[in-house]
Formats: sequence, structure tokens, C-alpha cells
Amino acid sequence: MFAPFVWMFSTSLQPGSEAFKVPPKWIPTEWMFSNYHTVIFEKEVPFILFGWNSLKVAGLVTIGQLITCSLAGFAFARLRFPGKNWIFVVLLSGLMVPVQVMIIPIYVIMRTLGLIDTHWALILPWITNIFGVFLLRQFFLTLPKDLIDAARIDGANYWQIYAKIALPLAKPSLAALAVVTFTNTWNNYFLPLVFISSKENMTLPLGIRSLFNVYGGGNIALVMAGVSVAVLPVLIIFLLAQKRIIEGMLRGSIKG
Repeated sequence: MFAPFVWMFSTSLQPGSEAFKVPPKWIPTEWMFSNYHTVIFEKEVPFILFGWNSLKVAGLVTIGQLITCSLAGFAFARLRFPGKNWIFVVLLSGLMVPVQVMIIPIYVIMRTLGLIDTHWALILPWITNIFGVFLLRQFFLTLPKDLIDAARIDGANYWQIYAKIALPLAKPSLAALAVVTFTNTWNNYFLPLVFISSKENMTLPLGIRSLFNVYGGGNIALVMAGVSVAVLPVLIIFLLAQKRIIEGMLRGSIKG
């Protein structure tokens, strides 16, 4: 599992002429840290702008999903309303539909709203997530009924129970959802490819592609430096938060 990452980081620090040597050199003979300087500060490919665009889109999508998924999950777990179970089953059926099937109607809606080639086309359709609703609903079902009843007896309404009791206890599941959502949005290539056309609005996956068009024919080490810069933040976040991710997934799977 680690071999591709080791090769990527190693190649990013080598001269371009050594990138395709067989067998590959795992330890560079010449440490070319200038590759990173070239990629980050190259004017033709504004990598810092691409990183900021990805951070903005991934951050807003993550915040939106934490809010909407926690609200919907709590409603499906603790509120009573007609057809709740059937609505939840229909909602879960959406997990079987890939985004590629829905992309044409979504594109038509975004075009009608005038949001093509804007970051809102990457944010608005994805501020909620079926998996996130399912994950948090499963967690909220594990909360003791006596805890909810005690809060109701003390005069708390459902908004107060959600904000002051359910959300603080759901931190592991929220952290798991946040890391998964941020990582998936940060790495997404398909959606920016469909909705974004101008360079100033490109995210990192599209930026890496444009970097490949500029340097790929002659210096793959520079391309690997760009990929390393894009991968490193989410890799660090995932390694630091993996305990929270596992804990959140396990807590949500206790009761279903």
C-alpha cells in the first residue's frame, strides 16, 4: 500500500531524467527540492490558487453535510412523522444510483441557475449526503431513550435536545463524516471536469491535469511534486483522524 506513495515522493525529489528508470530508484541520488518551488510558484500553473479553490469547495461541502446530515439523521432517529420508515428506505435507495447517472439533470439545473463555471456548482448539489444521513441516524438510534425522555420532562424541545445533547455525543461520528467528506471532495476530479472550464476556478485535480499538460512530456518529477502537494494534506488528516473514523463508524453500527 505504501509503495506508490514512496515512489511518488521519491520521484518528486529526483531529476526528471531519472523518473522512468527501471528498476526505480527509491532513494534519490540528487535531492531536487527545487521541483516543489517550481510547481508552487510557477505562474503558468497557479497551484496555490488551485489549492485555495479546493480548500474552499471541500470546506463548504463538509460544513454543509455536517449540518444537513445531522439534522436529517436526528429526525429519522428520534422524531415521529407519517411514512418515516418508507421515506428512509427510498432515501437509502439513492445510494445505488451513481453520480454519473444524475449528472445531466444536475448540469441542466446548474445551467438554468447560471452557476456553470462557478464553485457553487460544486457545492450546492452536494451539501447533503445519503451516507451521512444513514451514519448519523444509526448513531442517534444508540442514544438511550431515557436520556431523551429526561430532557423532555425537563422542558427541552427537540431543537434543544439536538443541539445540547445529541450533537455533543455525536462528535466521533461527525468527525468520521467530516474526514470522509473532505477527502472525497478534495480528490474529486469528475465534477470539476464537468462544471469548471476557466483556469481561475479550477480545483487541484484539474490543476494537476493542467500541470501534466505543461510538464508531463519532459519532466514527470515536477508532476509528481504537484501530486505530492495535493495528496499530503488529506493524507496527514486521514492518518491523524483514523482513530476517530473507526470509532465513529463502529458507534453508528451498534444499532440498526
